[in-house]
Amino acid sequence: MTRIISGKHRGRKIVAPRNLPTRPTTDMAKESLFNILNNHFYFDGIKFLDLCAGTGNISYELASRGCTDISAVDSDNACVKFIEKTVADLNFQGFTVYRSDIMQFISRDYKSYDLIFADPPFDFEQYEELVDQIFFKNLVADGGMLVIEHQSRTSLDDLPNFTEKRKYGNVTFSFFQKSESDEEE
Repeated sequence: MTRIISGKHRGRKIVAPRNLPTRPTTDMAKESLFNILNNHFYFDGIKFLDLCAGTGNISYELASRGCTDISAVDSDNACVKFIEKTVADLNFQGFTVYRSDIMQFISRDYKSYDLIFADPPFDFEQYEELVDQIFFKNLVADGGMLVIEHQSRTSLDDLPNFTEKRKYGNVTFSFFQKSESDEEE
């Protein structure tokens, strides 16, 4: 079980079926992440992409805070159905759910996003390819950000466009932004 920590649905508990292959972001880590993001974005005006959305935890938080342009992507059919049901139950607008492998999705997506959040399984091995493709395809809008949640023993510091990381127990958030040379091209 997780809860929405702020916005219109503050305090709302989200209870996902136990059989979903997910590892939801803890409330403590999520609250810390949103304290950082609050300094960069007005959520009601951004385009958001949630890769490996799982239960939809991060997307619901953005929707509760006023974001009305959300794309959530997960490869698991049960996760997709759960997100669709929750979106309908909470009456979120501008929320689209896709069933797809994230690498396939980003290879064919041509939209740019202000904020991209990726939370692949801890055994994911394609971090470098994921970051390279997201920036190569200009999926991060000017002034936008990519945040990857990963296991703390995995380091993404050497990847292009890395700016900082924040560690919360076994979980780390790595932040990526376009460099000025990327924006000039």
